[in-house]
Amino acid sequence: MSLEQIVLEYIDSAKQVVDTLGLARMPVIVESEKVEEVVQWARAYLEDAEYYREKEKFEVSLTSVAYCEGVLEALKLLGAVNFEWPIKPKEPRKEE
Repeated sequence: MSLEQIVLEYIDSAKQVVDTLGLARMPVIVESEKVEEVVQWARAYLEDAEYYREKEKFEVSLTSVAYCEGVLEALKLLGAVNFEWPIKPKEPRKEE
């Protein structure tokens, strides 16, 4: 399966979920144990990213770290965790 086919499958799957998901109609309270479980998922995705980077499967590594970042950002948006993304210094633009 080509990388383009994999991307299309992921996009189609995500579109279907976004188009059909239902929102909870009551206040949602999440126990800290559940938050930690989701954090463990983020850690697992990060470990996968490192594993695939070592195997030089960079597309899979990038996908895994993107999942990790998405899970972390969702937890942050829900107010379940606190963190700031590291700010990387901008490299000077090369003159062409």
